[in-house]
Amino acid sequence: MYGPDKDLHSGLFGGTIHNPAQALIELIAGMHDKNGKVMLPGFYDKVRKLTKKEHEEFKRLPESNKELIAMTGVPALWGEPQFLPSERTGARPTLEINGLLSGFTGQGSKTVLPAWAMAKISCRLVPDQTPEETFKQMKAYLKKNAPKTIKWELINLHNAGAAITDSNSAGVQALAKALKTVWGKQPYFRREGGSIGSVVLLQKYVGADSILTGFGLPDDNVHSPNERLHLPTWYKGIEALTHFFYNFK
Repeated sequence: MYGPDKDLHSGLFGGTIHNPAQALIELIAGMHDKNGKVMLPGFYDKVRKLTKKEHEEFKRLPESNKELIAMTGVPALWGEPQFLPSERTGARPTLEINGLLSGFTGQGSKTVLPAWAMAKISCRLVPDQTPEETFKQMKAYLKKNAPKTIKWELINLHNAGAAITDSNSAGVQALAKALKTVWGKQPYFRREGGSIGSVVLLQKYVGADSILTGFGLPDDNVHSPNERLHLPTWYKGIEALTHFFYNFK
């Protein structure tokens, strides 16, 4: 968002020049309703509805609200109340604010009315959404809601579509058997977000499904300080992959 051509003294110009940081914050606030539903026009038009069987699979996942709260340090969970937390993180698309920057953010105070404000925003998409359509939906939202007192620019930095693999495929079943051999328990199937563009490309252009598993734990602080890997789980993962290659003939 762009306002004046330079930072201004807020005492001299505040109240008559629209603060781009304020305009940006108000636009961002309008991107969700109070229950966490994304308000971009047409955002949910192509989202696949969960089947009863899929809903039952999500209910089987061994994670509780209490565990999620303890793991993340939040006072309470948030999001569309008609969906399970596991469904909100795996089967429902999201819009997240990854970062904000504007004005003076150093130590001490300097009463400026900033010349610009920016936000980095990401959307986790689900089948059958596309990054191209979502970018157009964001642009349509800004065109409709951005005030005429500021200028704005929307840049597409990176995108990768969504993909889903048939859990009954030979490859997935071979891996499930391998995991059960090593851990002694039947594995759970779940959907999860992650930027692995090659999975989408292989499915789209080659017709090949990827077999996805991970050997990290939910509290490994992925993308955060002190990101780590639980080595006993990692070593078991190596053993499981050995069984998988043996099973998948």
